[in-house]
Amino acid sequence: MGGEQQRRVLFGRRRGRPLRPERRRLKAELLPRLAVTLPACGPLVPQALFAGAPRPIWLEIGFGGGEHLAFQAAQHPEIGFIGCEVFENGIARLIAQIARQRLDNIRIFSDDARLLIASLPPCSIDRVFILFPDPWPKRRHWKRRLITRENLDRLAAAMTDRAELRLATDDRGYLVWMLQHLSEHPDFEWLARRPCDWRERPADWPMTRYEEKARAAGRTPVFLRAERRPRSG
Repeated sequence: MGGEQQRRVLFGRRRGRPLRPERRRLKAELLPRLAVTLPACGPLVPQALFAGAPRPIWLEIGFGGGEHLAFQAAQHPEIGFIGCEVFENGIARLIAQIARQRLDNIRIFSDDARLLIASLPPCSIDRVFILFPDPWPKRRHWKRRLITRENLDRLAAAMTDRAELRLATDDRGYLVWMLQHLSEHPDFEWLARRPCDWRERPADWPMTRYEEKARAAGRTPVFLRAERRPRSG
């Protein structure tokens, strides 16, 4: 893990505007309790991050301001949620929602999500959300995109049979990229059967601030659902 971590290059911002005093206080008080720390050796056991009986685990990669993650956690108190985000302002926004709604089923990984994915044991994740990841539209930056064969391989290994992968984008170029990588991957099946299956956001998928901005700018979001095919044998 150490050598791999040294080779990783993390793209994107870590900080924006200075945090307001209240959010800075909440982050200092709550993040140490909510933070996911990867083990020095061996896999991470996601269920061990939560008190009580073992529970299904859902993972959101790049949760932005945390609106979707907080909504899902409030709707599903029986599920354990791990959210990955490196942007400090988004982390602070989510922590404020956790405090306000008294959510106890969210944990936060504030480093490169690829490190966490690589540390997950097989069949440990029951749903994955990757909503509006950075499209990196310039060709020379495509290698930075989160949806790659390597990352799909690792997600497929970590996901349980018939676990769901949810993707969203408002970038047409990245949409083509996502569909190509999903259709070429032997472990995932795209679940769309009708146009509304990707044009309309499912009822249990709340609108986020990013989606609102995309629509206001005239960009049309697309919502993809794929299933992890059952393992043979």
